[in-house]
Formats: sequence, structure tokens, C-alpha cells
Amino acid sequence: MSNSISSGTPQGAAHHRFRLPPSQPQLISKIPKILPHERVFPIQIGSELFKLSGASISSDAPSYFSQYFLCQIKRAEQSGEDLSTAIRTLYLDRDPDTFKDISLHLQGYHVQPRDGKHFVRLFADAQFYTLPKLMSQLYEESIFMSIGHREFQIPRDLFSTPGNSPNFFSLGFAIFFSSPDEVFPGLERDSLIRPPSILPPSVPNRSADIFAELLHLLRGYPVHIRDDEHRQSLLRDCRYFNFKGLEQKLVPHHISYNQLRQRHEIVLRLEDILKSGITVLGDSSGDRWSGWVNYARPFEDNQAYELVLEVGGENTKLHFSLMRAEFFGQVKARVAKLFEVIATKLNLPSTNQPLGLLMATGGASSQPPTPGNSSLSEDLVRIVIEPETHIILDGKPYTNHIEPEEAPPLFSTTSSTGNGGGQDSPSSSVGSFGPSRKKRRIDSAATGHSHEEWIVRKGQWRLRIQSSKGGKSAVECVLVAVKLDAHSTEYARNADRGFLNG
Repeated sequence: MSNSISSGTPQGAAHHRFRLPPSQPQLISKIPKILPHERVFPIQIGSELFKLSGASISSDAPSYFSQYFLCQIKRAEQSGEDLSTAIRTLYLDRDPDTFKDISLHLQGYHVQPRDGKHFVRLFADAQFYTLPKLMSQLYEESIFMSIGHREFQIPRDLFSTPGNSPNFFSLGFAIFFSSPDEVFPGLERDSLIRPPSILPPSVPNRSADIFAELLHLLRGYPVHIRDDEHRQSLLRDCRYFNFKGLEQKLVPHHISYNQLRQRHEIVLRLEDILKSGITVLGDSSGDRWSGWVNYARPFEDNQAYELVLEVGGENTKLHFSLMRAEFFGQVKARVAKLFEVIATKLNLPSTNQPLGLLMATGGASSQPPTPGNSSLSEDLVRIVIEPETHIILDGKPYTNHIEPEEAPPLFSTTSSTGNGGGQDSPSSSVGSFGPSRKKRRIDSAATGHSHEEWIVRKGQWRLRIQSSKGGKSAVECVLVAVKLDAHSTEYARNADRGFLNG
């Protein structure tokens, strides 16, 4: 029985598929003949002498070496001197250990940087010796970076996903190491005695553990978010390194399909809204201005979802005598900016005091932007409280806004779902809860509650666009309450207080 493996067997097929091509001496001819391929040229690097063939030096040329020896050859040819005595040793006061790897590169081996220190030494000497192929190879190598005193090797294609490039590394690394065809930016090659000292790039003031988790996410693996503090740490470094796509993946959100409304919804915090993600989707009421604000996370979502906006921080006050909301601090500025963006999406004419101009002229400090600066609202924003709104008031469920004797209908023609044939007019929507119930207002007369103002700890709102009567423009944005957690007294607020730990 023969011990040979037939080419028809799987092993033989594999051998046939992966066998190396036969030696082809003519491949050597692809190296340009800048120097005589068969001649040996001596190069002294520091304390060590290297002898490289003309083929090796010519394989990555023109370079400092090829130019040096080519000048000697031409001088010898002009004077009639024998090349054996005319070729003198090139001496360079550089690191011989680094040149060992460069000589391997010239001899045809692939040289890969081992760490950041090795990379910058190879790169500096490759530029100093003007080795074009090695410079180009190193420019495409992984990025070596020390983050929080821990070294990382980062493949460049890891940043190719939408929104994550350009970033801190692709921009900073390119500037730091110039480009493949440029030698030390700002310095003349001919005047250099030696290349400038280059330290491996590092970011000592960021967390290595957080960065390792970001790399894990960029590679497509999930990362368990332990708590809000952990999420904020991840988001903070996403913004620092300019990973915009990854940031959108990490922002707190919830996407679901609402069977009753027959729509996909996304819940997002006000501070996480970006103008590029905002759209306005009309409903079937027939009014050109009737619709709902939708949102798609940039770089992340392939479709837009109906936006449920979460506003927290006790920066919202509800005035039930007016059925309007008042905002404070940064929330007020953010709501104003959001309304301005929505107005832009609707191609509405700008107001006399556009928010963008106000902020550009420094007015944001002397005249804080307000929703009234937009063309969609007064300073106090119109609100709607529906029977479907879930309310926690002073720590207890609040149901006084619902008529107890009548069961809520599944759908109604004037409900805010927009699935019916009618449309909420401004007059009917303010404080009203559908045609099948008595129109009621959350105030002292209707509920027996002695307070007409609530402070909202956290609230979730849909944003309805509708025609306006008697407003500053023909269109307004109304906040339709979905879920509210509020208090109406100082006692209730104090009851929610916690003691400091420790």
C-alpha cells in the first residue's frame, strides 16, 4: 500500500490548495536596479556593521542609502576608480537594534511593530532614512496608544463604522506622524542631523478599563451597563475620543412597539436629542400641520420612531390654570433649541429673535433662550393631560383627572393617537380628555385639589404639532403628557429627600 496521499483525497486537495509556488528567480527582477543587485554595501549603524546587497537597498528606494551609494558609484565611474575600493562605509549614529528590523524589511521580511516604543522608533528611522515602502506600511499599521498607562494596539479598521471616524486617534495620529509621503512636518530633511525625538502617543488622564470596554463595543460585543454612573463614564469617554456612533448606541433609550397606538416609540432624555435625528411625521387628519415629532438616533437607527421625550431634574412647573408648562435652567434652553430645530424642519419663518442669533451674539447669558423665541410656542408651553396619562403625585397614584363612572375608550376620534378621523384643535385639546368623557381641567375646581401648580420631578411627553388659533404663528408644538412624577407641596418634596450616606 502506498504511503503517498492522493491529490483526490481531502488531504491531498488541501495540500494542492495551500502549497507554495515554485521558486521563480525572475521575481528578483521586479526590484528596480537602482544599485547593482549582486554588490554588497557596508552600513555602520552605531557600533554594528551591516552589509546589505544592492537588491535589498533598491527594494525600498529611493532612500538615504540608495542615494548615498549611487553617488559613490557615479563618482567612481567618472574618475575610473575601481568600485571595490570606491565604495566606502556609510556611518550613521542611530540605534542598531532598530536597524536590525529595518534590514529585515529590506531583505523582504514583514516587520510588525511590537509596541508603541518600537513603533515610533521604526517610524522615526523610516522617515529619517526616507524608506517609502516602510513608511507606507507603518502608516497603515495598528495604532499604538497608551491609555491610562496601559498600552493598546488598535486596528485602524475598527473605526470604520458610521459615526466613529474621524476620531481622536485617526486625526491625532495622522497629525502626529504626518502622512506617508511627508517627512517630519515642518522640518527640512536635508538640514536634519538626526530625527526629532518622538514619544509613543499616550492619554494618561483617561481610564484604561473604560477604554477597553469601548473597544469591546466597537468590535461588536455587548458590554453590561452596571449602573448610571458606569454609563456616564462610557459616554464621557465616547465624547472625548469622538466616537459619535458608539455614543448613540450607549445613550439611555427604550424602543418599543405601542400596540394601542400602532406605532413604534423611542424614549429619550432631552439632553440626548440631536437635531439631525428629528423629523416630523404627519397624521391622517388632513391638516397640513397635524403630526408628531419623530426621532432616529444618528448613525444607529434605520428608521424614525415617535418620540417620547423625558425631562427630569425638577426643572418643569405645570400651571393648570393656563394648562401650560414652565421650564427652568438648562432645560429651558434645551427646550427652546428643540423647538427651533422643529420649526426649521417644518420650514417655518424665523421669529424676530431667533435662538441661533441670540446665542451667537452672547445673548444666552444676558437673555436666556426661551421657547417663546421659537415660532412654535409662547414662553410657557401648551400641555395636554389625557385620561391615559399616568400620574404619580406626592408619591401616590393620581386619578382625579379620569372620570370614574366611564370606562376609557380604546380609541377616539380626537385622541392624540392621530389614528382617528378627527384632529385636536387647540381649544378642544387644552385640558380635555376625549369626547366620551366630561371635559375637565386639573385644577382646584375640578379635582378638589388645592394646588394649581405642580413641580415635575420626571416627565415623559409626546410632541404634537398642530394648527394654532390666536398664537404667535399658525402652528404650535404641544406637549402631551405620557407619564408624570410630580409633587405639589414642600412637604411632599421633603418626604422624597434622602439622607447622605456616611
